[in-house]
Amino acid sequence: MGAGKNSKAVVVALAGVAAGVVSTFAQLLLWLVSGTDPLALLLRDSRLTAALVMGESVLPPPAAFDPMVMLVATVIHFLLSVVYAAMLLPLRRSNLELSQLIGAGFGAALYAVNLHGFTLLFPWFAAARGGITLTAHLVFGMTVMLVYWYCASRDRSGVPTA
Repeated sequence: MGAGKNSKAVVVALAGVAAGVVSTFAQLLLWLVSGTDPLALLLRDSRLTAALVMGESVLPPPAAFDPMVMLVATVIHFLLSVVYAAMLLPLRRSNLELSQLIGAGFGAALYAVNLHGFTLLFPWFAAARGGITLTAHLVFGMTVMLVYWYCASRDRSGVPTA
């Protein structure tokens, strides 16, 4: 990756998408291990997210699979993942341990804002609060920082580190 805005945008997009995927799989795995139905919760959370654009009419149970709800929720999820990854870019560090701590802190703050702050506007998100969702947010922030660290360590002309 050459130095410049385009390479930074690519790294941010890569970090956001990777973190969105990894944190979702972590959440699914934790739901499974906890004995809850991961598919039911994935469908519920997809409806919660899609309701941001589609309105509250998509919220009522049953949370059956709906391709349009899943598409809208997926687009929102990855757009926000890239935006949040961009917010972390200035905080990247060359030290992996410090990067992971910063990422975890960002994930915790993101959880607080998303699941406690935004519920003032979108009260239906309160249903997604809990330790597993918090852990998924921690994984998100740490994954973003891991991608930044990896990209910087592979190509010093790419995303510079502080």
